[in-house]
Amino acid sequence: MKRFPKVLSLAVALAAAGAGTTANAQEVVRLGNLKFAHYGAVSYIKEIAPKCGIKVEEHVFAKGPDVMQAILAGELDVGATASEAAIQGRANGAPIYVVAGFAKGGARLVARPDANIKSVKDLKGKKVGVTRGGIHEVLLAAELSKAGLTWSEQPGKDVQLVLLAFADLNQALLGKNLDAIMQSEPQSSQAINKGYGVEVIKPYDTPIGEPVRTMVMSEKFYKEKRATAAKFMNCFVQATKTFIDNQAVAEKYVRESVFKSQITADDFKDAISNSPYTYDVTAEHIQITTDVMNKTGIGKMRKPPVATEWVKTDLLDEAKKNLGIK
Repeated sequence: MKRFPKVLSLAVALAAAGAGTTANAQEVVRLGNLKFAHYGAVSYIKEIAPKCGIKVEEHVFAKGPDVMQAILAGELDVGATASEAAIQGRANGAPIYVVAGFAKGGARLVARPDANIKSVKDLKGKKVGVTRGGIHEVLLAAELSKAGLTWSEQPGKDVQLVLLAFADLNQALLGKNLDAIMQSEPQSSQAINKGYGVEVIKPYDTPIGEPVRTMVMSEKFYKEKRATAAKFMNCFVQATKTFIDNQAVAEKYVRESVFKSQITADDFKDAISNSPYTYDVTAEHIQITTDVMNKTGIGKMRKPPVATEWVKTDLLDEAKKNLGIK
């Protein structure tokens, strides 16, 4: 009788040790993400990660620069963000690589129906909302520059910018505190479908074209954990292929799991038609975006980075080859 507790303790200890070994068998990848329709395939990675031999811990942030800060702090291995945040981060010393694209487009200039805004030139004398630290600010600046308009957060320029979080832009437009907003998806589609916004343009007629959202990896993770990084990239390609090939799966997951049924089927379909999922990104696209940022003064960059030095798509290329994707 006296030996039973010792035997039990030994069994518990062995079981705990075995559980620890099992847990350690699956490498953990810390992923930073944002809550947008076109970031849905990135969220889906964590659902299929065990099949890829890894565990993915997703951390959701309000905007891209927050993801970059978490990578800098060593809290993330991989992050999904707009190219602007990645470029600015790299310019200011962040040890990261762009390893893939995961969506393109995803922006729309939306105006109040009663504001009589038909083109970018009609923004003169208006208040326009935009989120600081995202590709939308770069696109807005590029469009205003192309139209020959000046802009500032203070009155006195052609266009007054009002800086708000993505989540607050629609409410400000609905409340008529703004004349127009440069918004992401599905929020811009929601504004249009609910009738308090009308599309002015999709801002893809600047040198940037359709902006590509970027998957970034810390240099440490890329260099020191290559096997795990390769597993993650295989998982990313599988998740993205699922969303591209099967819109029903993508819609169900984004609407129910990401947005908790807060967006409609029409919102999702309209959003993804303006921000389709993809795998790819090129050094050329990142360089053009960098040049536009530098020209318009968007994003504080100590030294504009050279894209060919930090766009690394070898893991992506190998993952696509493994899955027979050209």
